[in-house]
Amino acid sequence: MANFVANAQVHGYSVRKWIMTNVQWIMELKYWKLLFIIHFTLVIIHYSSAQTPKAQEFYAQSIKLFGERKADEAIPFMEQAIKQDPNFTDAYLKLGQLYEFKKRYDPALASYRSAIKLQPDNPASGAAYQSLSNTLLRLGRYSEALPYLEKYQTMFAPQSTQAKRIARQIETARFAQEAMQHPQAVEPKPLSSVLQTTPSQYFPVLTADEQTLVFTALKPEGDEDLMTSTFNGETWSPPTSLATNINTPENEGTASLSADGRTIVFTACQGRKGFGSCDLYMSHKTGNDWSNPENLGTPINSRYYESQPALSADGRQLYFVSDRPGGKGRRDIWRSERSATGDWNEPVNLGEPVNTPFNEASPFIHPNGQSLFFASEGHVGMGGYDLFVADNSASGWSAPANLGYPINNSEDQASLFVSANGTRAYYSYEEQKDGVSQKSRLYAFDLPESLRERVKPVTYLKGVVTDAKTKKPLNASLELIDLKTNQVVSRVQTDSQTGQYTAVLPSGGEYALYVSQPGYLFKSLSFDFTQKTKGDGLSLTVPLEPAVSGTSANETLNNLFFESGRYDLAEKSKTELDRLSTFLQANPTLKVEISGHTDDKGDAAANLGLSQKRAQAVVTYLAKAGIDAGRIRAVGYGKAHPLVPNTTDENRRLNRRIEWKIQ
Repeated sequence: MANFVANAQVHGYSVRKWIMTNVQWIMELKYWKLLFIIHFTLVIIHYSSAQTPKAQEFYAQSIKLFGERKADEAIPFMEQAIKQDPNFTDAYLKLGQLYEFKKRYDPALASYRSAIKLQPDNPASGAAYQSLSNTLLRLGRYSEALPYLEKYQTMFAPQSTQAKRIARQIETARFAQEAMQHPQAVEPKPLSSVLQTTPSQYFPVLTADEQTLVFTALKPEGDEDLMTSTFNGETWSPPTSLATNINTPENEGTASLSADGRTIVFTACQGRKGFGSCDLYMSHKTGNDWSNPENLGTPINSRYYESQPALSADGRQLYFVSDRPGGKGRRDIWRSERSATGDWNEPVNLGEPVNTPFNEASPFIHPNGQSLFFASEGHVGMGGYDLFVADNSASGWSAPANLGYPINNSEDQASLFVSANGTRAYYSYEEQKDGVSQKSRLYAFDLPESLRERVKPVTYLKGVVTDAKTKKPLNASLELIDLKTNQVVSRVQTDSQTGQYTAVLPSGGEYALYVSQPGYLFKSLSFDFTQKTKGDGLSLTVPLEPAVSGTSANETLNNLFFESGRYDLAEKSKTELDRLSTFLQANPTLKVEISGHTDDKGDAAANLGLSQKRAQAVVTYLAKAGIDAGRIRAVGYGKAHPLVPNTTDENRRLNRRIEWKIQ
């Protein structure tokens, strides 16, 4: 059930329906009706000698009308069959199914109960037990469903398939009862009426700064497009089509954005040359223009179903849903890593405990790279699809945790997007009338404290990289490196036209961020998040100095570390030293001065000597790394050249530094 795809909604049906393709839903509806009619016919044969002729006549006429798609006209005839024979058990069952088909749930429940009351212990009443309990669960009336489920379960052998299925429903009812007694403190609110320009909106995704929103919109004619809106600090702008070369007369949807909003992956199932029933496509934004979408090809796409992409913040990992062979169930979550050359590696199934023998859907990997939110009908929940979160670590994925009530309820929950700072969540909510979805709107809520505690927040750095002399934007690269492991955590590129960038900064460690472009000195930035990260965004314009001999261009090496009053380089300084060594090897004609500086505390002569020794420690390391000693020299300046006045502890920290300068 519930085949999540890009052309996600069929107007007038619930989430479970609008996440199916139009054709799939129509085929399923026809199949359900066919089974309904076949069952009716079999019951006619079974009851032909058991009921009064008049009751049989009304019963048969009701079946005939339903077969002609006249359910409203079929109901009175089934009611007459019961009036003629109040003990007509199957007529009660079929009347309940007719009411349920018309979304008239209260009379449907009453009819099912009447059927059960006539033959409470007869296995022939199993269909009534099943229909009644299923309807009660779907309506969220768990306490009413439990006794019927428990009775129904006794009609089957303990290890039978049917008994196990009922056991799952009993587990669902009990879990839901407990969850509703301990609700999460959430107050969902609609984003803005400005966004409601189409019958429905759903599957929202945002940039790391929450300033750009992309969502799927259902238009009156049934077409689905990707729309975008921007936030100015107070209001959202009227949504516009993401791009004319992305949206087509066919359906596009279920998109995923990189943290900077300049890479998008989306799903399309018709209108494009693809590999299977649904494929994933990628487009990149330069300036204001999106590139023509490219099919991700093999090994991401296959002749099977691929949909619901989730791109990591830096665009180096892709999670998606597929029913390809090798999974744990029907539709599973898979992940692929992007190599340094830009190629996607063979996708890997996430396996247990994330995937189940049932369907998983709508993965979203938080910018922290660890918390995976997803929908599942296989884990214990409140019925249908619930939302869960699992965390990735060196030991693997944690057991998925249900997000609780009322985030989850008896209806299907399709997807969730959580902000980088871990404080807000975005999703779509369906407004219902008589059990039928009328429209879907975009909502947001503050993440409850219980979930904030497990979602490690991240912050972000955004701004522009420019030429320090001409002020023109540069097409530079930014690499974030964990100083403890010396491993690249993320790698992003600035917009080649505007120089704009957004880099996610994780919590829980010390990181070096390097901004570089061939022909320029690299910029070294340092971030210590060993304490709790607030998740507040930072803005920084990064001017890069041209690497030209004789210009005296200089930069501070912000990721060199010494013990107080000592000149021994700490192990975590290796990242910075290796970066400088690599730069000098790539620019063999340049000569540099390594200069040491101190604050004004302590004896001036001692500070001068300390600054010289620290500078010499760097030169010694570079020489051992293969840099010609004639190209590098160490100079200590002590407290003679402060960057800022030595008036505060923070200013003194800035003045204690090592610089490198082109000679």
